[in-house]
Amino acid sequence: MPYRILAINPGSTSTKISVFEGESELFTETLRHTSKELSPFNNITDQYEFRKSVIVDSLSRHNILLDSLSIIVGRGGVLSPIESGVYQVNEKLKQDLINARMGEHASNLGGLIADNLASMTNCKAYIADPVVVDELEPVARISGLPQLERVSIFHALNHKAIAKIYAREQGVKYEDLNLIVAHLGGGVSVGAHKKGRVIDVNNALNGEGPFSPERSGTLPAAALAELCFSGKYTLTQVKKLITGEGGIVAHLGTNSFSEVAKRVREGDKAAILISDAFAYNVAKAVGGCAAVLKGKVDAILLTGGVANNVPVVEKIAEMVDFIAPVKIYPGEDEMSALAMNGLAILTGKEKPKEYR
Repeated sequence: MPYRILAINPGSTSTKISVFEGESELFTETLRHTSKELSPFNNITDQYEFRKSVIVDSLSRHNILLDSLSIIVGRGGVLSPIESGVYQVNEKLKQDLINARMGEHASNLGGLIADNLASMTNCKAYIADPVVVDELEPVARISGLPQLERVSIFHALNHKAIAKIYAREQGVKYEDLNLIVAHLGGGVSVGAHKKGRVIDVNNALNGEGPFSPERSGTLPAAALAELCFSGKYTLTQVKKLITGEGGIVAHLGTNSFSEVAKRVREGDKAAILISDAFAYNVAKAVGGCAAVLKGKVDAILLTGGVANNVPVVEKIAEMVDFIAPVKIYPGEDEMSALAMNGLAILTGKEKPKEYR
């Protein structure tokens, strides 16, 4: 019987699950959670039982028995910086997620729920390529203030998955390529992949790089300092402006790029300007990564939900295709990536790492 793999990917307002048999997807379902359903919970970890119950219900609807699972792979949360790979869920990992030691995020629930469900069966729980994958070169960590070191927080799972897909298409190893990968979603991360390692990438969570549908990206430092001390905003409100209420939603009142695209087609001048500025900033970040790789770039890969917007990716490509060929991978491949990481553990192609 083929290996059966459950992948769990909690987001801010949804939980996506997939079941695979070997490399074949049996089903994927996005379980959406309304504001009313989530309002009783004060923090992310309080949502644990609620999220687990909807996953169990979904598995039941699809006639998937927990005992039939060979492995469970959850989306990795905000942990201590770690190298790329697959990690078995251990007590240290669970405690860091429960206590949100490095930060609170919906993805923290992935490893916790995976571990609990695995405890009901004979299988084991893992996480794969969490957002805190850190392969930065020492020089890339230095900012203009020693108190503020640059950190690696980005869409590692999708970056790595798309880069490996491209490598397979070319008939070469990911570790033999120099790539620039730009994930264009609710957050934007643009990374320089050198021979299998992301040696530089912007902090896509809380204030660096291009602005995105709901994140401000890099801001003018002195103006930001004045805003912080203006008396108009609390620390919590400023952080919200950086992550959640910044970027396109601050300019246009929507975090939906589909809505922005609609306004652009209707000739809305403000939407056209902000859409163009989004593409412009992403292209600038790609150019920066090209410098990091000393111009030796095999391909530029554009992925994420916003990569479905043809005019935007065309504008980016127009600015950067002199560097290297541009390839578009619309959407995300995260569920398949989680499952295939699990399969690699089951087949012995990958060895699990230990979180310390």
